[in-house]
Amino acid sequence: MDLNDKKICFIICYNQEIYLQECLLYLQQLHVPDGFSTDLLTIADAPSMTEGYQAAMEASDARYKIYMHQDVFIVYPYFLDSLIEIFQSSPQIGMAGMVGSPVFPSDHMMWSEKLTGNLYHRDMPPCDYHDYRYSLEHGLSYVDSIDGLLMATAYDIPWRTDLLHGWNFYDVSQSFEFRRRGYKIVVPEQRHPWCLHDDGQILNLWDYDRDRRICMEEYPLSLLRPGTH
Repeated sequence: MDLNDKKICFIICYNQEIYLQECLLYLQQLHVPDGFSTDLLTIADAPSMTEGYQAAMEASDARYKIYMHQDVFIVYPYFLDSLIEIFQSSPQIGMAGMVGSPVFPSDHMMWSEKLTGNLYHRDMPPCDYHDYRYSLEHGLSYVDSIDGLLMATAYDIPWRTDLLHGWNFYDVSQSFEFRRRGYKIVVPEQRHPWCLHDDGQILNLWDYDRDRRICMEEYPLSLLRPGTH
């Protein structure tokens, strides 16, 4: 499929209508860059995150796709303008997120090590911008992986439906898949958070650890830093 370079598609897997409707209210307030159009694909009760995202990716001809949780609310009105500017600054930038891991931890649990980014969260105050050390190049921090709350892409790379069959580690997997193909992943500098994440989910820890071990085997750190063990 030929991709439309002037089109942005929001992709949301959801299982709670009330969250989805609130999410859409925020999307409707966003400024759309001149010459661009937006589209929306929602997937109800997908069998897994990778399968839902893969089906939506194949159904959309938008160059720029924003995969996001139903409980993420974009509060920065010029979010799309900034996102397009980021992707157009370099063809090597393949994916962007709001929170990411500058150095991916050996246990493959992204949140177990220092992160970069910014976020309003229901259970904690906004991250303090001054606590983070950005490798500031055009206001961007290059990271090994981004959190799946919001994953914006400039290229279509298959989601690993063969590897992950639940709701965990799809973000880690996709980050590694982009890196495998030579693309860079970035988190923009946000002096004020661009998104609010109203996350109250309870993890199935058995599935979580299963998927973590799958990713540890499929994505050794040597893929990121050749020569490491």
